Amino acid sequence: MRFSRQIKVWGMLAPTLLFLIIPLYGLYSGIKRSLIHEGLFSFHYYSELFQRSVFWESLLYSIGIALVSTTLSLLIGLSFTRWFYPYVNRLSGKLSVWVSMLFPHFVWGYVVLILFQQSGLLAQLGIALGIWEATNEVPVVTNDALGIGILLTYIGKEVPFVILMLLPVYIGMNTRYDDMVRTLGGGKWRRFKDAEWPWIYPILMETGIILFAFIMSAFEVPFLLGSTFKEMVSIVTYDWFYSGDFSERPLALAAMIVTSVVIGLVAFVMFRLTSKTRWLLSKGAR
Repeated sequence: MRFSRQIKVWGMLAPTLLFLIIPLYGLYSGIKRSLIHEGLFSFHYYSELFQRSVFWESLLYSIGIALVSTTLSLLIGLSFTRWFYPYVNRLSGKLSVWVSMLFPHFVWGYVVLILFQQSGLLAQLGIALGIWEATNEVPVVTNDALGIGILLTYIGKEVPFVILMLLPVYIGMNTRYDDMVRTLGGGKWRRFKDAEWPWIYPILMETGIILFAFIMSAFEVPFLLGSTFKEMVSIVTYDWFYSGDFSERPLALAAMIVTSVVIGLVAFVMFRLTSKTRWLLSKGAR
């Protein structure tokens, strides 16, 4: 009986383990190739990588884009969920949020490009209304060094995801805490801080980890809407890996490993910050 139960458990885990084989092998292969120089174990490629200013510029730029996109997506998604979750909880409201999830980031990036580029729909509308006289007067929003087009794409795409993550929390939230704080004379801030925040904080942080990791390592949106002056680390890595100089491929692999380490460190810190809160909630304390 016990043996058959173990077989059932391993049978259920088999698809997950098989799915993990490919990324784990890719990670192992990348680490191995980045640590071998002229047939010997060496940190040569990492040393060379850290001496390249373009890598540090792209890494810091990527971290900035990921942090700003994640923070704004969480704030906008949280505000929208708090104010409109009774409506969003209805079928029509859920569909309005779910529909946006059907479109991949690349499609969302094309929408931003069509709307906000200097010759886009909004620019043509502004010229027709007399706001601008020519397209060269239209502010550069896409393919700009500040990454505004990238930010618009990720914020517009990730806010519905944040809403979908927070919606079950607000639907199942115990309103007695809010009533208690209100009875004791607490204002809106105290009601949010004491009655809502302990419940949404873990979900909010875990959602932030997902968004940060994805945006930090994404390629398609920066490739479509990024500039050539400041590039995200994924674009720099792609250029090194597929350039004609094969000696730069280990540098690309080293850059991807460093990016993975940064994402892992951020995820570790966030999980540590939320683990205690989750434990207290599971015990019924706050």
